[in-house]
Amino acid sequence: MNDFAGMEELLSDFLLEAGDMLSEVDSKLMELEKHPDDNGLLNEVFRGFHTIKGGAGFLNATELVTLCHLTENLFDKLRNRELALSAELMDVIFSATAEVKKMFGSLQQSLQPQPAPQHILDNLKSALAGKALSAAQPSPVEPAATPSMDGVDWNALYTALTGTDIVSTTGVARDPEKIAEALSQEESTKKAFGRRVDDVPGATVGRREGDVSVKEAKETTIRVDTERLDQVLNLSGEIGLTKNRLNHLRSDIMQGHHGTETLRDLDQAVTQLDMLVVNLQNAVMKTRMQPIGRLFKKYPRLARDLARSLGKDVELVLSGEETEMDKTMIEDLNDPLVHLVRNAVDHGVETVEGRKAAGKPEKSLVELSARHEGDHILITIADDGKGMRPEVIRNKAIEKGIITPEVANTLDENQCLELIFLPGFSTKDEISSVSGRGVGMDVVKTNIQKLNGTINIHSVAGQGTIFTISLPLTLAILPVLILRLGDQSFAVPLSMVREILSVSPGQLQKISGRATMVVRGEVLPVLPLAQLIGWNASDKEPEVGVLMQFGNSSFILSADGFAGHDDVVIKSLDTFRPKGVAGVTMSSEGDIVLILDIKELLSDVRG
Repeated sequence: MNDFAGMEELLSDFLLEAGDMLSEVDSKLMELEKHPDDNGLLNEVFRGFHTIKGGAGFLNATELVTLCHLTENLFDKLRNRELALSAELMDVIFSATAEVKKMFGSLQQSLQPQPAPQHILDNLKSALAGKALSAAQPSPVEPAATPSMDGVDWNALYTALTGTDIVSTTGVARDPEKIAEALSQEESTKKAFGRRVDDVPGATVGRREGDVSVKEAKETTIRVDTERLDQVLNLSGEIGLTKNRLNHLRSDIMQGHHGTETLRDLDQAVTQLDMLVVNLQNAVMKTRMQPIGRLFKKYPRLARDLARSLGKDVELVLSGEETEMDKTMIEDLNDPLVHLVRNAVDHGVETVEGRKAAGKPEKSLVELSARHEGDHILITIADDGKGMRPEVIRNKAIEKGIITPEVANTLDENQCLELIFLPGFSTKDEISSVSGRGVGMDVVKTNIQKLNGTINIHSVAGQGTIFTISLPLTLAILPVLILRLGDQSFAVPLSMVREILSVSPGQLQKISGRATMVVRGEVLPVLPLAQLIGWNASDKEPEVGVLMQFGNSSFILSADGFAGHDDVVIKSLDTFRPKGVAGVTMSSEGDIVLILDIKELLSDVRG
């Protein structure tokens, strides 16, 4: 269904502009809560709602216009000092902006937004009339349907698919044959699969009109500074001129002109082309780079709402918002950062009473920052809360059966802290709507590793905790070390390589049946590349070893030789991806090179 047929381009432009504007409004509201008398902020928020309302009017999105109009009128009274901001009024305003965002979700599906919940409209009208505000009441939760003896609730299933009750339609409940007959008589199967009921556990058949998915759709557009596009255009022109020069030199060589001057000109042209291609590659990558602040500014509102629901006073401080990284990575980073911010507010910082008892200021500070460090970007989430105690985490892991007491006794303090990344681990004894299920931090680590990044923890009991995420600036180009195994080339991420060593049979020692090698007093396991990828072992002894660092472990990867390092463009294998292969690239000789997924390969060894 498309409620905006013929208006798709206008709708797309509106969502792009209005989405950015709503994000700005949210940021301004967070500042306004700290400075309620700031006329500039009041005017900017007023103009934001006014502009969104105007764009919605062009699209005939009546319900969005109604909601924005009420909120706009409220800010008109606030800026004219006819009303004063209060914590309760801010809650009403934030609930209105959340509903506007939900309506944007409907528009993204080309559906007209449904009316805002009545309690939001009533609170806005009450605020405009100067009346006392009522707390927003959550939607009543209907009792779950009782399943039948065979484990399938046929009545609920039919209702989920068709939006009507099987009893009212056929007069018979929980009869599979009647349900099949009723479904076959549906006017449109597509309509049947476009509805969903909330009281059916796990029902994901479809969604009702205006229903918004929890996970936002990824943006398919990007804003690029025109100067960067001009640079790409200029470099493309220079490459075209160099290509013409090379074509001319090729003609000379084919005609038998092999003189020193011709060869010198050819060398200069190739060198110039190499430099231009590198510059063009960098310029194109810059067009994909976006300031991380566009992602960061979502989280102060998240922290604020969660803190109020938990009875805490928390301020999220942002820094390094101008730091740039690849847009696709920014999108994939959203979920891990949401978990970490929520974790800091829920687990990290204390309640107001707890902070008073500890002699701390009532307001907790959580800092989210980003900065460049070499060819990586570092993101830190730091809180001034109670910190984590390694022994408590270790005992909790033993209690939940995640690790054995014997394994726990071998862990140092840092390894104990990293237990929180194990699936199913949680320090909460009771499950709440925020935490307790143990499905958050393991997801964080997994998603960070998918981005070729690492995450580390530093915590001091009573002072706070710092999570540090290290990520490459982009995933499109990967620095790799190329290893040789027989006649085949393999690539491993250069970020995991500490050094390259020569390997001789006399240096290898067997411990518990496994090859090891001593490097500057440290005993490290030696893993043959052929063994990792499942090739038949050859009689040839490995000649080189690559000292690899993976997380907190180190090992030596042995191979027949190496062919240097390079910056490669990764090509994914969409239809067929062998285990342990992250992608492929092309060598300078024109050979296919497999890029290895070391984490996946090591999982078999550890298992």
